[in-house]
Amino acid sequence: MKNNASLVYSLFLLFGDFIALIAAFAAAYILRFQYFDDGKLAAIGGENFLRAIISILPVWLLVHAFIGLYRQEIYEKRFVEMGRLLVGAFLGTLLIIGYDFLSEDQLLPGRLVPFYALLIGFVLLVLFRTLARAFRHILYRFGGGVSNILIVGDTRVSEDIAWSMGDTRNTGINIVGIVGRKYRNYRSFEDFETAITMLKDEQIHGIIQTELYRDQARNNAILRHAQENHIAYRFVPGNADLFVGNITVELFAGLPVIAVHQTALVGWGRVVKRVFDLALTIPAMVIAVPLMIIVAVAMKISDPKSSLFFRQTRLTRFNREFTVYKFRSQYQKYDGTTPEKAFSMMGKPELAKQYRENGDFLEKDPRVTPIGRFTRATSLDELPQLLNVLKGDISLVGPRALIPQELNKYEKKHAILSVKSGLTGLAVVSGRRDIDFDERRKLDVYYVQNWSFWLDISIILRTIRMVINRTGAR
Repeated sequence: MKNNASLVYSLFLLFGDFIALIAAFAAAYILRFQYFDDGKLAAIGGENFLRAIISILPVWLLVHAFIGLYRQEIYEKRFVEMGRLLVGAFLGTLLIIGYDFLSEDQLLPGRLVPFYALLIGFVLLVLFRTLARAFRHILYRFGGGVSNILIVGDTRVSEDIAWSMGDTRNTGINIVGIVGRKYRNYRSFEDFETAITMLKDEQIHGIIQTELYRDQARNNAILRHAQENHIAYRFVPGNADLFVGNITVELFAGLPVIAVHQTALVGWGRVVKRVFDLALTIPAMVIAVPLMIIVAVAMKISDPKSSLFFRQTRLTRFNREFTVYKFRSQYQKYDGTTPEKAFSMMGKPELAKQYRENGDFLEKDPRVTPIGRFTRATSLDELPQLLNVLKGDISLVGPRALIPQELNKYEKKHAILSVKSGLTGLAVVSGRRDIDFDERRKLDVYYVQNWSFWLDISIILRTIRMVINRTGAR
């Protein structure tokens, strides 16, 4: 009863990568001979060249497999997949160059051929996988490759799973029922035995259990049924906070134990993240400094008496307070006040509720100066925070830096403060205007617990797109 859709899709990706790479080297060969032939090319025919490339490509595909490009947890995440495709293309090109160097026969007809193949290959690989993903979603709409899942457990987690997986056309998951809980229009069953009896004519591919019953026999029966019928089985612990972040299994006193770190951003990950911050921030300052001078001059002309910079104490990693720098975008008299206090000062306390319900945003915020509206709309008011990044107060990507009065209201602030705050973050690029304070903090916690280098890159790319389109302007 096991669903082989993931295996078939992985094999399809393998075959598609092979074709894309052959096409890339063929295009590189033609490009070099047709447009850049200087009469100094090696005498190797196109047929021999392609035959040699085809014989080496299986090793290239092994590199792809080694870095996870055929694993579901990788190809389901577009930005992660693109990053690894770039790494795979680079490593594969080095492999071809190394083979040509060690081989007695001349393989490459010109030094630029592998460079052309690298660029063309990456583009074709991304294009193919984009088309493959679109084709798979089309199949989902007609029931192709869909996995039937039974959820077992009378818990809120069952609802969360049903909500996140409910769109079969995008997820390829069809929830056939929920045992012990009624949720929306999904079929509900009183117990597992009833569910199995009622669903005997439907092929169940997976069981997700979200509740550990006191009667161990009930738990054993569910697991045994899954094993006997070759059904994929997953268990979501009731203490969901226990199994998040960075998890390792190690021996302690001769027994296997699970070590749970508060965040995945530990060890060398922190070092890499800091180096990455500096590598991007230092060159960015070359562009940022002239813009900052222009903004400063415009602000002084507009309001000579007010200070240029807004300084405020906020929180970052390990509950440490730091001073954040921003170009002033609101009137100076509201410095150091919460939105609630500022609106009360101007006699409009009702705006505080509207501000919070609208994702900490008001279309015509009376606290904001005229030039402040422009700097916020273009995100120019955030440029001085690059100084905070250079100092190490914050990172380019991380949870939003908040004042203590705001963050202290959140129950899981300890999780958020296990990493540095960020200039941008997952909550920022996920629609700040459309989600409330608690939802944004949940996204911050998700980032902390699921950090990866590729997640940072995807957030930076999405931030750049938001700035250009002004979709995240405040």
